[in-house]
This record gives sequence, C-alpha cells and structure tokens, in this order.
Amino acid sequence: MNNKPQSKTGRVLRWLGRQAWAVVVIALVVGAFLLGLNMTADAPVASTGTARKTSMWTCAMHTQIRQPKPGKCPICSMDLIPVEEGAGDDTAAPTLTVSPAAAALMEVQTTPVERRFVEADVRMVGKIDYDETRLGYITARVGGRLDRLFVDYTGVAVKPGDHLAKLYSPELLAAQEELIQALRAAKELSNSDVSIVREATEATIDAVREKLRLWGLAKQQIDEIEKRGVVAEHIEIKAPMGGIVIHKNAQEGMYVKTGTRIYTIADLTMLWVLFDAFESDLPWLHYGQPVQFMTEAYPGETFEGKIAFIDPVLDNQRRTLKVRVNVPNEDGRLKPGMFVRGTVRAKIDGSGRVVNHVLAGKWISPMHPEIVKDAPGECDVCGMPLVRAEELGFVPPSGDDAGKPLVVPASAVLITGKRAVVYVKVPGADRPTFEGREIELGRRAGDYYLVRRGLREGERVVTHGAFKIDSALQISAKPSMMSPATQPATQPATQPATQPALTVPPAFVEQAAGVLAAYFRISQALAGDDLSAAIGAATKMRTAVRQAEPSVLDDAARAAWQTTKTNLETALQTLTDAQDIEAARRAFALLSEESAALARSFSRGGPQPIYQLRCPMAFGGRGGAWLQADAQVNNPYFGEAMLRCGSVVKNITKGREGHSHD
Repeated sequence: MNNKPQSKTGRVLRWLGRQAWAVVVIALVVGAFLLGLNMTADAPVASTGTARKTSMWTCAMHTQIRQPKPGKCPICSMDLIPVEEGAGDDTAAPTLTVSPAAAALMEVQTTPVERRFVEADVRMVGKIDYDETRLGYITARVGGRLDRLFVDYTGVAVKPGDHLAKLYSPELLAAQEELIQALRAAKELSNSDVSIVREATEATIDAVREKLRLWGLAKQQIDEIEKRGVVAEHIEIKAPMGGIVIHKNAQEGMYVKTGTRIYTIADLTMLWVLFDAFESDLPWLHYGQPVQFMTEAYPGETFEGKIAFIDPVLDNQRRTLKVRVNVPNEDGRLKPGMFVRGTVRAKIDGSGRVVNHVLAGKWISPMHPEIVKDAPGECDVCGMPLVRAEELGFVPPSGDDAGKPLVVPASAVLITGKRAVVYVKVPGADRPTFEGREIELGRRAGDYYLVRRGLREGERVVTHGAFKIDSALQISAKPSMMSPATQPATQPATQPATQPALTVPPAFVEQAAGVLAAYFRISQALAGDDLSAAIGAATKMRTAVRQAEPSVLDDAARAAWQTTKTNLETALQTLTDAQDIEAARRAFALLSEESAALARSFSRGGPQPIYQLRCPMAFGGRGGAWLQADAQVNNPYFGEAMLRCGSVVKNITKGREGHSHD
C-alpha cells in the first residue's frame, strides 16, 4: 500500500471529480426549467384573460362522448382530449378554416348559386296501343247467313272498298225484288197520263234504294242490281275504311242479327302510347308537351309524340296514372304492343311551373295537341275552338331574371333526414373558410335543387368535399351540420317520444317486407364492395316503395307511411346518384335510418326477424347503423376491409335488445 502523502494538485483533482455529478444534475435541472417555460408559453393557460378554459373532454374517434373530466373513452379506451370553450356552441354556424394547401388536399370545389331555368327529366315506361278514334267495326246491317268470309284471319291489310264477306239474307232478297218490280212499273207507266201514279212509283223506287243503302249496300252495288234486273242471292260486304283487320268475330255459316260484329279494322297510321307516370311526377306533366321515347326494336333511334290526355284518376293498386301520347306512324314501323321508355323534359320557373318557349302565345286544340296555330280558330280535325297555351298550364318565358328559379347543384346538398344542409365559402377571408348552413329546398329538377330559403344568388357552395369538411369538424370535436348537437356521456341520450302502435293489416306488412328485402340487397352489395349492384338494388327498392298500396291503412298509418315514403325516396335518389362507393355508403346511412322507421312502424310481428346493427368506427368514429335479416355481422360501411366490425343492437320486429358480437 502506498502511504506517501498526496500533493495539493492531486487533492484538487479528486475534489473536482466528486463534484462533477452535481454539476451535471444542476445543468439538467436548469435546462428542464427553461424548456418548461418555453412549452408553457405555447400552451393555452386557464385564466380569465384571452386563454380558453377546458370544461369538457371528448374522444377523437367518438366525438359524441362528452365528460367533465379526463379519462378513457368508454368505446375504444383512448385517452380523452380537451374540448375548447365555445367549441360546443350550437347557436353559431359550424365554420372550418383551413390553409390553402389543406383545401387543395381536400379537393374542395365550389359552385356559385345562380338563377337559371333548369330541366326536370320525367322518365316513364309504357306500351304502344291502337288509336281508339281510328278503329272501324264491320257489323251486319241486316240479319242473314255468312256464306263466305274473304278475310279469314287477322292481320290482313285491307283498302276501302275491298270485299270482306258474302251475306245471304231473305230481307235483302225481298228488297231487291221490290226494287226490280218498281223499276218495271215505272217503265210501263212512263207514257201514262196519270201523273199521280207515276209519282207514286218513283217514290217507291227512291224508298227501296234508300233502304238498301241503309243496309250497307254501296251506290255501285245498287246500280248493278238495277242494271242486271235479276235478284242476287248474296250481297258482298265491303270495307268502308283501310287498315289492318285485328279481330275476326264471325265464322262462315254463322247466322247474324242486325248489329252483330263481324270484323274490327284498325288504322295504324296514328297510334297511342300509354305511359305510366308516378304521382310525384304530376307537376311536370302537361297537355301538349313533347315526349321522346325509344323501343327495343330500334335501339338508338328516338321517336316523338305529344301528350294528348292525362288520366284524372290514379290507379289505386299501382299508384300511377296513364299519360296518353299521340304518335304518327305513317311508315308503319311502330307496332301495337311494343314496350317503350319515354322522357319528358320540363323547364321549370321560380314557382316550379313548366315553361315552354315554343308554345308561348300559341293556340292549341284541346282534343288534338298536334294542331297548333298562331291565332285563334278551329281545330282542323274536330272543329273545336282553339285555346291559349297558358290555359293548359304552360308559362311563357319572362324577359328578366325574376322568373328564373334560384338553384344549386344536387351534389352540394347533404340530406340528413328532414334537413338539407350545404357548406358555403365565406368571402373575403384570409384563408379558405367554409360555413355550414341549413336551407329549405324545393323540388329536384335533374341535377339541381330549387332553393326556397337560406341562400343568395352569387354565394359559392361546396359541390365536392362537403363530407370532408363535415368530418374535419367532427374530428375537431366541434358540432357539424351532419351532427349539430351532442350530449355528455354522463347524461342519458334523449329518446324519441313513444308513439302509439299503428294498426297495419297483414297485406301491407307483406308489402313493407318487399321494400325491406330490396334494402337488404343494397346492404349485401355494399358489404361486397359492389357499387353497381347497390345502385341496381336501390332502383328496385324505389319501385317497391312507389308501388306500395296505402289504401288498406287507416288515417294514422297512411299519414305515417306518406312521411316514411317521402324520406325513403329522397335517400334512394341520393344513393342512385352516387359516383363512388363512399358516397353510396353515406347515402345508405340515411336510408338505414328511414328503413328502421319503416321496420318499426310497419313490420313488427312479421315472420322474418329484422336486426339493427351498429358499427362505432364508421364515418370517422361517428358510427353508423344498418339493418339485416340475420345476426351475422356484414358491415356495409367498410366491406371486406372490416366485414365483421359491428354488433347487434336490437331485434326490431320483436322489440328486444340484442347482444354484442365481435
């Protein structure tokens, strides 16, 4: 062991070594203190000054959660984040401000609100039929026996004057003999001085000729009888008009009475097209409107006619009415019985009435819409006085913008049940700013909605990216237009008021089941990521909704059905207009709400169970519900990506709560 005394320098070095750790610790403490000051300067401070207070906590994935203190989300167990004071203010319009780069990434596109005439396309299906005013009926004018039918099958084309049948009639034989004897008597008395006898004979001849004419003999036939001077055993029945023999009502050897129908002839140079129009399309249809239609026989070729009659009575079973269109068919290519698809394009003014530039100031025949004149007069066909186009429901175009409706593109409107909302770009802002606004809509006309209230001409509405703006507000724990108000998780959610059970007969329960069956096909298609199949099933569901017959319901149930039907059609229209599967899934969420109302009101006690399921992860954590006919989860909001995400909430038909499933 070395016991030599240490030098002064060595003692100093050892002391410095012992103090090194203390110096390091002090440096770390000072650095942490300075860093803490810097962090504190950037964070909001709870004070009575300009800093905001944290009075509520929410989940970034499930913004419906509200708690007064920090904790875990009861759904996904994530840490809750603070909600800034004023973020839950429901009185202010939801507003989102983003940077120009963020707006570009969101692909936000805007379109100005404008006044313009828009067209509503009314699509109808129908069938070609005979023009009833151009049907001819060949009947027996006198009793007898049909010994020969020259036209012995239907479909034969005949011309005026063609022979159709030979008739043996004892009455005709007697009339011919009477005419021949009267002619002989007149010839013998031609040199008689007794004028009264000659006049009586001439009167007899005229009377017999008139009787034969009334029995259907043409003047030429009567002249032949007089020239021949011999009674003919048979008289030929000739065609009084040209056309196609569509019915042969008699057989050879049949005895006929006066008035017995022998043939029916149709003139096919003019035809009727009978379309089925839905009740909701009635405001767009008027007498005299042009209709374009296509047939399967001539694909790609368009035919045109004019509306000549709108049935005043609705079909109780199909909830449609007949719209008759007169169509010329000089070339004979159109055939009765053909199925057709037609379109009426109605231009709409500010009050929702039809505007027609072509018929402005014109005069139309009230029986034949093809007769249009510049001045009053009479119809060339029926002789009825012409009427002004305005009397038939048309509106002349106005010279200013006052008559033009205020419209927005349909893609700008978010339909949430009974609410219609849009996002409007705030003018003059330093950065892109979008404000949510609830508006009142009129009818939809093609790709546009008529706006009754809530927007002004020139404002720019978001036509692409509105759902992204709404989602950004929800992720920020702020109220949005799609979810304008939320409630704390510590308070029970407001339940809908209990409504009295509706009395629904089994016949309508079965019809509601048909509507829901189409809904299930939409859900299956979305779960399989098949957009085209979903849109096709939505089209079938809309048909099933329109064909449901509410006349079997009582007043309360019928009123509830009309509300449900309107909401279903609105959601289905949005779904069929979807350009991608994400838009279809958003529309399906709205459709599911209305379908659940349909199931609760009109399918309770039915033989098939209907389960309501919910996925809390859908739509950025807002969650989404849907219906299924079984309890096996098939998520329509995520498809194959998260097919089994969700749980059974309730069995709607039985009214029981369900059990959760992974």
